[in-house]
Amino acid sequence: MAMEVNHILLVEDDKEIREGVEIFLRGQGYHVFQAADGIEGLAVLEREEIHLAIVDIMMPRMDGITMVIRLREKFDFPVIFLSAKSEEVDKIMGLNMGADDYITKPFTPMELLARVNSQLRRYRRFLERLNSRQEEKNVRIYRIGGLEVNEDTVEVLVDGVSVKVTPMEFKILLLLIKNPGRVFSAEEIYERVWNERAINTDTVMVHVRNIREKIEVNPRNPKYLKVVWGVGYKIEKQT
Repeated sequence: MAMEVNHILLVEDDKEIREGVEIFLRGQGYHVFQAADGIEGLAVLEREEIHLAIVDIMMPRMDGITMVIRLREKFDFPVIFLSAKSEEVDKIMGLNMGADDYITKPFTPMELLARVNSQLRRYRRFLERLNSRQEEKNVRIYRIGGLEVNEDTVEVLVDGVSVKVTPMEFKILLLLIKNPGRVFSAEEIYERVWNERAINTDTVMVHVRNIREKIEVNPRNPKYLKVVWGVGYKIEKQT
């Protein structure tokens, strides 16, 4: 959003205020969509991408509070309420109904601009944090060919089909797929997965055999989970 023109929805029944605010905001580089009431405002949201809405509270047909309650069912962009009322109770009601800020009429263009800029900066930071968390989450999904292991949801997919594995099988598979191409001895797998010193590693062999039966089309000729004879096991790298 940093490099694009921000779209602002202005919902106000007073035509002079609408046009005056639009002229000012356009002069500051914003693209403005006008609506005369809440019904028109919701219609704009259905066809345009909006980054911030400025909404009057008192309007015919559909008031601003009703409109904001409905838009909050789908959208999380900032909303600034406009009202001629200055009582504290009206400000609190507006904020409780989903607004992010509140400006009392009459207001100066510079005051409105400062509020708009502030809310867009906050929203931009919110989106950046959200995207960052999503990227971090995506890092915890490991794929080799058609094999996918999701560390967050503890799921295994093979060619898009869910495969049921036991907790220990999942831990072994996760260890191997996080280190594709690396050979792990049975002893190392046991110590990393069971978190104790390896005494009898036969259980590792059994788990590996079970994993193969679940993820390989032909377990006798495995595509993913390979044995390096005399050394250990690995998930084969694929190009």
